[in-house]
Amino acid sequence: MPTPPLPASPATGALAARLTRAMPWLVALVLIGIWQVWVRWAEVPTYLVPAPTDIAGKLVSDWSLLAPAWWTTLKVTALALLSAILLGTLTAFVFVQSRWIEAAFFPYAVLLQVTPIVAIAPLIIIWVRDPTASLVICATLVALFPVIANTTQGLRSVSPGLLDYFRLRGATRWQTLWHLRLPSALPHVFTGWRIAGGLALIGAVVAEFVAGTGGTGSGLAYQILQSGYQLDIARMFAALVLISITGVALFGLITALGRRVLGRWHDSERDQGLPVAGR
Repeated sequence: MPTPPLPASPATGALAARLTRAMPWLVALVLIGIWQVWVRWAEVPTYLVPAPTDIAGKLVSDWSLLAPAWWTTLKVTALALLSAILLGTLTAFVFVQSRWIEAAFFPYAVLLQVTPIVAIAPLIIIWVRDPTASLVICATLVALFPVIANTTQGLRSVSPGLLDYFRLRGATRWQTLWHLRLPSALPHVFTGWRIAGGLALIGAVVAEFVAGTGGTGSGLAYQILQSGYQLDIARMFAALVLISITGVALFGLITALGRRVLGRWHDSERDQGLPVAGR
């Protein structure tokens, strides 16, 4: 009779968890090293593909230009994400109250998803005089659908038995929504937020490209355009690095918030096959 495997010790679980968290950084270091060696060995001109050291140097030398632009893009992205979360959650709450309402209005939410933002951004920029508000609206429209779709799906995905029990106990719609549907929907909700975070950033950058705003209130998209005109490819890559850092940070923050809220009570946050200390 085969002997069952022994449970992993807490020290082994902690080491496995640290290695898992370190793997993305190790892969990034390897890729950056390959990039640096290849550019130097092949003598690729900086105006075609700059080396990582050139990009880092440009981040330092042009920080006075990139930092305000980064803050502008970050502000538009954050406002758009918050607006999408608020509007999308309220819309999902309305949809879940009636199948008729959902059937009547959900196609219009899909219409927002399939309409290219570059096609409607010029109209929004013309109609809305404030530049920041127009950019936030454009980015919100891009990020809205994942919040609506995932939150609605989560609110609908409740146990029929528990739903019948709440009805049997005479629970109101609000009590059922707050105590049953919303806790069951939280994994779907945070999935929608993670997707919306990246789309809000994309929408902000695309809206900046379409608007073509410059000056002190310009974002990273304007810096990318200017760098392309000036063949300053290192600064263009530096702006792209800041955009990537922003996207990864948003994803990480929302993921950490989801783990904090769900904790150990939901199966979606339990480790799959990796022993963790204290479990």
